[in-house]
Amino acid sequence: MFPLPLETLFLFVVTTPFVGWLLTKKNRQNLCGAYTTFGLIISGIALYNLFSQVLDGNVVSDQQTSFAAGFRIDMLSVFMATIFIGLGLLVAVYSIKYMENDTGTMLYYTLLIAMISGMVGVAFAGDLFTLYVFWELMSISSYVLVAFRKAEWEPIEAGMKYLIMSAAGSATLFLGMSLLYGITGTLNFQSLASALATAGQNPWLSMSFLLILVGFGVKASIVPLHTWLPDAHSAAPTPISAMLSGVVIETGVYALARTFFSAFVSFQVQWSLVLAVLSIVTMTLGNITALLQKDIKRLLAYSSIAQVGYMLVGLAVGTQLGLTGTTLHILNHALMKGTAFLCAGAIIYRTGTRQLEDITGVGRKMPLTAIFFAISLFALTGMPPLNGFVSELTLFTSAVQASMAWLGLAIILNSILSAAYYLQIIRVLVKPAASSEKLEKLKETSFVMLIPICIMAILIILLGVYPDPVLDLARKAAQSLFTIGG
Repeated sequence: MFPLPLETLFLFVVTTPFVGWLLTKKNRQNLCGAYTTFGLIISGIALYNLFSQVLDGNVVSDQQTSFAAGFRIDMLSVFMATIFIGLGLLVAVYSIKYMENDTGTMLYYTLLIAMISGMVGVAFAGDLFTLYVFWELMSISSYVLVAFRKAEWEPIEAGMKYLIMSAAGSATLFLGMSLLYGITGTLNFQSLASALATAGQNPWLSMSFLLILVGFGVKASIVPLHTWLPDAHSAAPTPISAMLSGVVIETGVYALARTFFSAFVSFQVQWSLVLAVLSIVTMTLGNITALLQKDIKRLLAYSSIAQVGYMLVGLAVGTQLGLTGTTLHILNHALMKGTAFLCAGAIIYRTGTRQLEDITGVGRKMPLTAIFFAISLFALTGMPPLNGFVSELTLFTSAVQASMAWLGLAIILNSILSAAYYLQIIRVLVKPAASSEKLEKLKETSFVMLIPICIMAILIILLGVYPDPVLDLARKAAQSLFTIGG
């Protein structure tokens, strides 16, 4: 039996093509997006029922054997699944208008809900085998979505690059899992935690660690495994760019955390240093490269790489406060980058261009989009009192408390560096532009597209001004990583 939220998602994965086909016959294909939205709402309601069961530290599990596929749902699982379904719901609403002129929207919505199903399955997995199956569901769906506009060359090239790199990462991950199974005879997270708690470091275990790091690191876009991301995020339809940057790469961070704190705790000191170095390299290279971009979607894509670097700080620190910071930043980044990409998409939808120089002054004609865009960008810099400040401060504090102040300093310096290109976008939007017929005819984006943007912008402010409830949930979610062996 699958958990009810997953069963609901699978039901809509299967039925969306048939519903879409019927709607196409009636020339009502736009309602396919409404049907997908309805499915995500139902799944969210089912997820809320799970939330009430795990809130006090309980675990919902149906797996007792060492290798059988199964699920183990704790607070971290539900926290991550909420992010996946929540952002997916907002993207589905946004897509109703954004994708109205595209053909094959039936396939688009089917793949979107299949990708979300894969991510939720990864969060609910109680063992590496189950995680791998859902990982592939998420990956295959995202490959096709990147190349969705197959009449253009850029999406095809980006999708192929993403496919090759991600498939190589999956193969590497599978080999690492095989080594773990050979060492312990199990892939169950609980059993791995018990079997390897005092194992110490040995060559085969170290090799397994390295292979799993590379396998998950490709999807998480850890430098130097990041090269697929700028092309894929730029070429994909903008709602999918928001999903890729907002939650798909964070799925890689989640998978690293879940695996490392179950299988490799016995030599945590060694791999913490590795993650710390990768964290600094990732955030610094991501920010520096973003500074050089003239394409607004490529700029935001490179900034996502930098944000992954911040998330790795919490894993490197390895304390509950550090993991709380990472978990909270995953949520905050989904909101911040989701808003940023959807605002960029609204501008591209109206202007037909992604080049910064061609959108000068657009903010004066699309004031609401510009305001929401600015809110997300200020939050990404870590400016108080927005939500990015809270999670970055938590990560900084955890690094200092763990006697890794140099890692905290890297966060501050990179936040300052990132402000340079975020402020550049804001300057371009509000800068007076030479009068042109195209600019004069420009108007605010569709109300349907503004609804999810507005919701996320409000959450960015609320979670910055009053972060206590979600901070408490993030703390409980992080605690789940330390009790998995119990």
